Amino acid sequence: MRVVLVRLSALGDIVHTWPLAVALRDADPRLHLSWVVEEPLRPIVEGHPAVDAVFTTRTRAWRRHPLATTTRAEIAVLKARLQELQPDLAIDPQGLLKSAVISHWTGAPRRVGLARPWRRERLAGVAYTEVVRGAESGSHVAATNLELVQSLGYAPPQLSRPDGSWLLARARSLETTDFSPETSYAVILPGAGGNHKVLDETTLGGVCRELSHSGLEVVVAWGPGEMDRAGRVAEKSGGAARLAPPTTILELGLLLGSASLVVGGDTGPVHLAASFGVPTVGVFLASDWRRNGPLGTATAVVSGAREATDSPRGSARAAAGRGVSSAEIITAARQLLDI
Repeated sequence: MRVVLVRLSALGDIVHTWPLAVALRDADPRLHLSWVVEEPLRPIVEGHPAVDAVFTTRTRAWRRHPLATTTRAEIAVLKARLQELQPDLAIDPQGLLKSAVISHWTGAPRRVGLARPWRRERLAGVAYTEVVRGAESGSHVAATNLELVQSLGYAPPQLSRPDGSWLLARARSLETTDFSPETSYAVILPGAGGNHKVLDETTLGGVCRELSHSGLEVVVAWGPGEMDRAGRVAEKSGGAARLAPPTTILELGLLLGSASLVVGGDTGPVHLAASFGVPTVGVFLASDWRRNGPLGTATAVVSGAREATDSPRGSARAAAGRGVSSAEIITAARQLLDI
């Protein structure tokens, strides 16, 4: 059987889809599993032990220039490659119109997505031949993803921590990062996918100081568009933290995977760090941590968001409730590290 898994983005959501890829492989070791992902995120899919082939998209560029010759050519190539594969089944855990359209492009006779309200966008359902109900109310999104194993006729397995050891091993084999710490260190992640998720710079500066006082070197990591903010956090630390160098995704994996502690908001690198088994504190200001929190025994959550409804939802968005102090974050970190 040939299966196409359509999970285009984002980093944390892809990490939370790894268990589905593993479950599909475990359900039928003979199946051929392809994954469709946005081009910049290819490194966190390519090489996964459950994935046989990777197809990439550039949907943001395509939407920006829908009539461009390049857009039409790239879409035509993707359609042709997917249809040459002749998949039996396409699975779309993302539940957006863009992912549903790509599921349709596969030409698979069976196209399975999530039912409402677990699916993000109602209109995506027009591309599916079947829908599957997600996990029960209050469950993690990774558990909802696992429900899609039913498309192969198997019961979903129990939820476990996404295993990023394969990615960390790949990153370590390259060893391309310029960062060479001489002591145990903590990584602070000041960015996030939306302003409603971003942690206060002064608060993070205080976290940096306290971690430094505990004997950890402190590094502030940053991604595209985050360098200025990361620099301000380092400044507010009063010299307790320094900026990490620019990193690729694999270099970021190496930086996180070798850390003694990672602290950040609801952002993909937090979930990546948790997948490595690194002690990780996730701070949630306007997201439901029960649905989208970091998974694993070495994780802790500090939440300032209001309790979200227990009804199943396609989004983790929750109302902001209160600010989160540096003392709360440090307490969670010390409990994880026993310091």
